[in-house]
Amino acid sequence: MTWTHLPLGNKTSRFTQSALALMIAGTLPAYAGTFNPRFLEDVPGIDQHVDLSMYESNKAEHLPGKYRVSVVVNEKKMESRTLEFKAATEAQRAKMGESLVPCLSRVQLEDMGVRIDSFPALKMAPPEACVAFDDIIPQAASHFDFADQTLIMSFPQAAMTQTARGTVPESQWDEGVNALLVDYNFSGSNASYDAHDSETSYNSDSYYLNLRSGMNLGAWRLRNYSTWTRNDGNNTWDNIGTSLSRAIVPLKSQLTLGDTSTAGDIFDSVQMRGVQLTSDEEMLPDSQRGFAPVIRGIAKSNAEVTVEQNNYVIYRTFVQPGAFEINDLYPTSNSGDLTVTIKESDGSEQKFVQPFSSVALLQREGHLKYSLSAGEYRAGNYNSAEPKFGQLDAMYGLPYGFTVYGGAIFSDNYYSLAGGLGKNFGYIGAISIDVTQAKSKLANEENSEGQSYRFLYSKSFNSGTDFRLLGYKYSTSGYYTFQEATDVRSDADSSYSQYHKRSQIQGNVTQQLGAWGSV
Repeated sequence: MTWTHLPLGNKTSRFTQSALALMIAGTLPAYAGTFNPRFLEDVPGIDQHVDLSMYESNKAEHLPGKYRVSVVVNEKKMESRTLEFKAATEAQRAKMGESLVPCLSRVQLEDMGVRIDSFPALKMAPPEACVAFDDIIPQAASHFDFADQTLIMSFPQAAMTQTARGTVPESQWDEGVNALLVDYNFSGSNASYDAHDSETSYNSDSYYLNLRSGMNLGAWRLRNYSTWTRNDGNNTWDNIGTSLSRAIVPLKSQLTLGDTSTAGDIFDSVQMRGVQLTSDEEMLPDSQRGFAPVIRGIAKSNAEVTVEQNNYVIYRTFVQPGAFEINDLYPTSNSGDLTVTIKESDGSEQKFVQPFSSVALLQREGHLKYSLSAGEYRAGNYNSAEPKFGQLDAMYGLPYGFTVYGGAIFSDNYYSLAGGLGKNFGYIGAISIDVTQAKSKLANEENSEGQSYRFLYSKSFNSGTDFRLLGYKYSTSGYYTFQEATDVRSDADSSYSQYHKRSQIQGNVTQQLGAWGSV
């Protein structure tokens, strides 16, 4: 090849030569270059088995490592964080089509709202270890948008911690203002009779004051209930009861000191003076009060779930693909099954009916209702004894519509234990059965022992009919309630006190009449 020398000053010739070179280069074939990793051998600090295959042009991928990324979980943006990403395995590539997958620990998943307790494999994993969440949680998936540095996570709704509708953070709760309260009701009359005969003339007066007063100071609530009566110049003040109470926010409970009454769900309620700690449903969101079933289903895609009762929509939400559960239904009427419609993203629908009935003792799944009382019995008359006693009542909602409950009463001359089980059986209705064992020491030091059996049934129909039958209760001859045993021991000579309830049956039928109310 012969090169022709061109003078430097000839700009036109130089431009022609450059353009020609570019044209020739554009027609030449291109070959991929490779780097021989053997050049890195024996270099201090370099791994002697270096794999550079990911740098080849036909396998260009993003490098594993730590990235500062934005995190989106079930279409909700969370705060940015630094996460570690690892190269995806062949199985993960086939499943998710990703070259990088996030290395997330149990703690990080929990921070994203995953219900760790629902998955034993996650619960048992070391706190900081990388877990294969996509294998443990069905239909869980992730996508790393490298260009936007965004990690998009998708978990089934049932795998996530849910916040009940109507929840107000405790940090926003307020104890209220300090105040004095007075509520009263006054009535009275004065009558006089003036006859011609002064000996038959008279004046009569009668007055009554019902006074409910109190004071709010910080978290404490002081309440008093008193009455005043005046009849023909005779004045009488009666202190019905005085109590001091406050909320125990972490326990969602009320602490009461003074005069109150025991819970009446399992045992008969009695008046008492002492201390009581009881769960308070008023501290729960509206959607967590009362009983309502948990609705479970499976969505094939991003879906809209609608719940209807008596042709009225009472709930609507959107869920991710996979299993879901709805546990924050507002307390519904006792009439009417629940129709659940799952509308998929392609427009297809699937429907199912969840029968619904309830009895008073049923609790929501996972909800504990309890009452602890200790003090002395307050009798309705001055002649009755006032023994010291303690009482415990507890009811807990189990999965699949079951509720287990029980209680105990302990006193010097009386003890009683109770236990029972309730369930929403769907089309059959709701049923609860319990038994109470009691032992009493009567006035003549005679021991009396017996049992009481109670049966509660409720069934609601779509026509708006609510039928309830309470088999309350059948008791053996030796069974006494705490109040009955105390009254018998206090007044052994009274013939009335020797008779106690053996059985009672109640029936109740309610029909909804729409705008007209119910009968």
